[in-house]
Amino acid sequence: MTQAGYGAVRALLDNGLHHFQHGPIDLIIGVDGEPACVQTGVEAAWQRFGSILPELVTELSQLRRPVGDKTTFQTPVAQRMGDACWPYRRGFVTAMAAVAGSVADEILQVILQAAPGLRRVFVNNGGDIALYLSPEETYTVGLVSNIDQVRVTALAVPTIAPDGTLTVHASQGIGGIATSGWRGRSFSMGIADSVTVLAVTAAQADVAATLIANQVNADHPGITRAPANTLKDDTDLGDRRVTVDVGPLPETIIRQALTHGAQVARQWQADGLILGAVLVLQGHVEAVFPALAEPCRYVA
Repeated sequence: MTQAGYGAVRALLDNGLHHFQHGPIDLIIGVDGEPACVQTGVEAAWQRFGSILPELVTELSQLRRPVGDKTTFQTPVAQRMGDACWPYRRGFVTAMAAVAGSVADEILQVILQAAPGLRRVFVNNGGDIALYLSPEETYTVGLVSNIDQVRVTALAVPTIAPDGTLTVHASQGIGGIATSGWRGRSFSMGIADSVTVLAVTAAQADVAATLIANQVNADHPGITRAPANTLKDDTDLGDRRVTVDVGPLPETIIRQALTHGAQVARQWQADGLILGAVLVLQGHVEAVFPALAEPCRYVA
């Protein structure tokens, strides 16, 4: 493991992937291409990586405020966050809804600028993925709706049994894949186990996944909610009620919630904000796929 300025650390994993970590930012990076180009791209990413968190800290108070018509940011990743959230400013959204995807986008751009000609690059920031595919390349991601399915072995290696896999093709123009839901790392106001969004950038996918997951919602005695600020002091959600538990639901409630979320996803797809989405709630799936010549392949 190598440590750089600002406290960032890196490691080359046994499978050839690169692990960059700095505070809450935890990246897994895969780069395919000629070895010299791969090395150049990874080193450029490492040089940029250490300064991202300090930059975000300088704008943290503004990043936690609702995005509005006059919201502006100064640093590159914060600007990505604001740009991704801008189309949704008429509702409640803070730029933090796009933080993971924006960091992934920034590192992806640095790699591609430093090393053109790579075949495939992905930057996975806690499940939110920035993706580059050269012509004819594909990328397959496992979809996990329940984080409790992650098991840690005696060797401390996490293993995951995915609910399904999603394969995307270079021709689809998908540059970002992000997932949100009440079981995830961040709070959700909805009841979706997971909402995975496909978009042109990871930042766009990140904020849309968060907001669509909020729309997969219903009222039922089996749903437990609490004010966000009673669960985490520094949350950007204030006293808005977030989901802390979802018990078994009747199929009518599940279908109602998924249908509402899918309607929002289809509208945003028509508006050009996202390319597609997969919504999951208690074993039920609603898919909104891109209308492209090379369709996504989802295998449950």
